[in-house]
Amino acid sequence: MNDHTPIDAELVTDRIHHSSWSANLEKPVHGERLSAVVTGAIEAVDHTAPGYHVTLVTHGAHGRPDSSLGPVLHETFGDGIDWSYVKQCGGHVLRVRVHDGREHR
Repeated sequence: MNDHTPIDAELVTDRIHHSSWSANLEKPVHGERLSAVVTGAIEAVDHTAPGYHVTLVTHGAHGRPDSSLGPVLHETFGDGIDWSYVKQCGGHVLRVRVHDGREHR
């Protein structure tokens, strides 16, 4: 657990994804609390196998996620990932690629 662990948000996933996938971070709890978005994003990246990416679809209430999530993801995963802002679609889309050789936390 970390400082961003919300007690009342459900898990984004419960398995390691060995393919590219999308994480839905647009639920009401994500709109109410940025900490739920951050926790869900960290969980999603941590559950993405090296060589694949996770598309984080974030709630529009907090604006573009590259300024809020980018630094936290870099701090958490370092050079084991890279990310790019894709587009706005009601919410926002941030794609995070997990590099080969990155160990899961």
